[in-house]
Amino acid sequence: MRRALGRGLVAALLVSLVAATGAMPGQAEPAGGERGLQTLGGQGWQVQSSAQATQPGAEVSKPGFDTRTWLKVRPDDGGAPGTEITALLQNGKCPDVYFSDNMRKCFGYTTDNAGPVTIPPFDVPWWFRTDFTPDGSGDTRQLIVNGVIGKADVWVNGQQVAISSTVTGAYTKFTFDVSKLTTKGRNTVALKLYPNDPGAMFTVSDIDWNQVPPDNNTGIHFPVQLKVSGALNNGNARVLQDNTKDMSRSTLTAKTDVTNNGDRTVTTVAKATVTDPNGRRDTVQQTVTVQPHSTQTVTFRPIVIDHPKVWWPYYLGDQPLYTLTTEVQGSGTSEQFGIRTVTTGLISPSPAAPQGVRQYSINGKPLVIRGAGFAEDLFLRYDSADIAKQIRLLKNMGINLVRVEGHFLPDDFYQQMDRAGIMVNAGWSCCDHWELPGNEKGVTDEDFKIIQNSAQSVGERLRDHPSVITFNWSDNQPTPRQEAVSLQGFKDADFTQPVVASAEYKASPKLGQAGEKEGPYDYVSPSYWYDTTHFDPTDDSRTNVGGSWGFDSEQSAGDTVPTRDSLNRFMSADEQAKLWQDPAYNQYHLNFEADHGGYAFGTLFTFDTALQNRYGQWNSLDQYVQQAQVQNYENTRSQFEAFIDHSTNQPTPATGTIYWQGNKGWPSLLWTLYNNDGDQAGSFFGAKKANEPLHVLYGYDDGGVTIDNLGADKQDGLTVESKVYDTDGNVLDSQRTAPTSLASQQVSTDVLKPKTPAVTTPPAKAQTYFVELLLRKGNQVVDRNVYWLSTQQDVVDWPASYGNPQATMTQYGNLKGLQNLQQAKVSAVAASQRQRDGKQATKVTVTNTSKQPIVGFFLRADIRRGNADGSEKPGDNQVTSGVWSDNDVTLWPGESQTLTVTYDAADLRGATPVVSLQGWNLPKFDVKAGSDLVSCAAQEAAVAAHNILHVG
Repeated sequence: MRRALGRGLVAALLVSLVAATGAMPGQAEPAGGERGLQTLGGQGWQVQSSAQATQPGAEVSKPGFDTRTWLKVRPDDGGAPGTEITALLQNGKCPDVYFSDNMRKCFGYTTDNAGPVTIPPFDVPWWFRTDFTPDGSGDTRQLIVNGVIGKADVWVNGQQVAISSTVTGAYTKFTFDVSKLTTKGRNTVALKLYPNDPGAMFTVSDIDWNQVPPDNNTGIHFPVQLKVSGALNNGNARVLQDNTKDMSRSTLTAKTDVTNNGDRTVTTVAKATVTDPNGRRDTVQQTVTVQPHSTQTVTFRPIVIDHPKVWWPYYLGDQPLYTLTTEVQGSGTSEQFGIRTVTTGLISPSPAAPQGVRQYSINGKPLVIRGAGFAEDLFLRYDSADIAKQIRLLKNMGINLVRVEGHFLPDDFYQQMDRAGIMVNAGWSCCDHWELPGNEKGVTDEDFKIIQNSAQSVGERLRDHPSVITFNWSDNQPTPRQEAVSLQGFKDADFTQPVVASAEYKASPKLGQAGEKEGPYDYVSPSYWYDTTHFDPTDDSRTNVGGSWGFDSEQSAGDTVPTRDSLNRFMSADEQAKLWQDPAYNQYHLNFEADHGGYAFGTLFTFDTALQNRYGQWNSLDQYVQQAQVQNYENTRSQFEAFIDHSTNQPTPATGTIYWQGNKGWPSLLWTLYNNDGDQAGSFFGAKKANEPLHVLYGYDDGGVTIDNLGADKQDGLTVESKVYDTDGNVLDSQRTAPTSLASQQVSTDVLKPKTPAVTTPPAKAQTYFVELLLRKGNQVVDRNVYWLSTQQDVVDWPASYGNPQATMTQYGNLKGLQNLQQAKVSAVAASQRQRDGKQATKVTVTNTSKQPIVGFFLRADIRRGNADGSEKPGDNQVTSGVWSDNDVTLWPGESQTLTVTYDAADLRGATPVVSLQGWNLPKFDVKAGSDLVSCAAQEAAVAAHNILHVG
């Protein structure tokens, strides 16, 4: 993996990483950092198009070059200056870029998601430059370029260090010896970035997820660094672990690379220390001899830990982290890691999956993966606090894994996932240059070097993070040589986590069968997810047969309609009018595909067709949004519940589902569980309900009731009560089970079967009814789950659906009876209390006080900024940092539920907390949530009386 320019001036400057530094390309710094490693540009970068900055690199890269007319750019929380559009945004070139189609108006429009940049001013190279003063002492200075988006010429102090044919690849790493080019004072580095082309470069693309940024994200995504060291340099530390099957013992083998930058052979002592979470240290040391201008990998004597503190996903245990430090003559490293074992393999061969389906286990415990695709900011701006907020949302929903396809984030992202206990499925992208032609025609030796470099770089970034449990190729399996060089890169990185050949049911020569499938991506009915038998025998990839069997790496029912609060933040009045009046309209916040059907996701047409057929025609934006919330909720809940319900099925168990996608890097109507503003629409609470740690669910396939325990501890004394209601509130059936117990991860099916109205087919009149399930532990209700169902069922035409990302429906369920629900009477009492760490909690107890048997259907609470009299402040008053214990609840007369929301107290901006409550058949009203330390009991009489007078 040597990189040598061999061209005139730069030939003397570019030094092979093996011979000169001992650091192979792709070598990333450990999580805690290496001593002497400096991120450049901390005081800012200067960015300008080469159309304006026409001077040659020899001038642009000299200290003191005049950049007064250049764009001044602050690095993000990952230490990188970002993309060309990021530079423009920071300089006020497009205020409110995510509102409506402002991005298109400001910067242009492209539908080419995997091609060259063609839109001015981004179709020419741009300069990124910054000044730096080397930190610390040492005569050896190495410039580290951690990949670029596009390709780049690299200059230092007026001298070219590398050309763009060398520095390319979003996830490569190149190290250049600049010892003779730099001084101890002011220096300058400048990179000339050439436009990104995902169709021809191993880089970043957004596929069909969003509108395409017109600069195609050309820029610097990871920090440019300087390593200052003395004669000896210690880096690339890592730890390999060998754990017993029962996790009672862990054998840890630390490694580090020692580089001799001098002209003499050096013999020295290297030390490695492992510190456990309680501060206990184990140190080993070894004598090492390193030849001049070479690198020696030190493999230390193993450290054996009895009864280690084991890392678990958050719902199964704690996330203790150990620290590895290494020391060689003043050069040191520090990083954290977790002790855990990941195993995966193929289980349960069947006609649908002849070689079996993929299953994952952590520390010997098999898991049902309940994942979500994770997208970074559309302009690749990394915000550590925003990641922390998203982690709160993911854990609140019960999501246990995020899949990050083709995008690798700064180390802080993985550190936060480590601490949060959320697993990460990393991998390459589909649908761009990462997917090579099967015959490898036109792929050069240099391409394969970039692929191997990228694998090693990524492997070194990810290898010691306990959250990272696997690495996947995407749609297509790698070609034979691509697989071979990638696996060599991972091996060189000591990346030992499972690597999987495809996100579909495909195989590669070395890795074998992936055992996964993909799709659907557009509307399917809730009952679709419960399918266990249908597949196209002529399609070996098993794509778009997304029922709950096997492992589905990406799937959902398509569009997500946010709440009105969120819509108002990113959609114009005209776009909102189109939303409920024109299903065929290409909404800018879908994507660039202006059609529907097949693999076109630019309109809500398919979603709206189902919504109208199942729930009836809407006559306003508010009614449309309300119906969409309900449809998103039931479908998302069903997706996750089906895979839990069928996790014990034979011959083909359901082992995992990954909702596509969980989030987006901008406001979106397509594939989200939560919007980029933190908005939690129906899809969010549907997922949350399905993934409750102790849960009761109703099976759409056989009408049976299942209970599951996804937590770490055994649960005793569990009973289920079911009731079936008609829309008039009459109880049609009531049943209760005897007490039972569930072990951790146990799923118990068919604990009872409610008696529901008989199935009807047109022209017979359809009946809408409800099934309410209450799960109790002793006398306490620990889970409430309500279904709205129809005697007229959804029917999928499976043969017509094969190969399509949406279901072809021969009959829609008829839930139009919900339109006739009478208005409910509901009271609410709320109070708030300050918590530690700047948080505040508000509790609201919601009670259906209707005198008649009228259901309060799909009741939603929101926390808002209000006035002292309990009214809402004008404008956008929603507190978006809140996470709820439950929401979108359904109650019958006499039933109550207490909902708790925790949020950042600062988000109130000094206002009084107010809870708004509204529902399908409940007009919106507000409840003053009191002040700190005010109890619900103190408010109950006055507030309840007020509410009863004002809610119908």
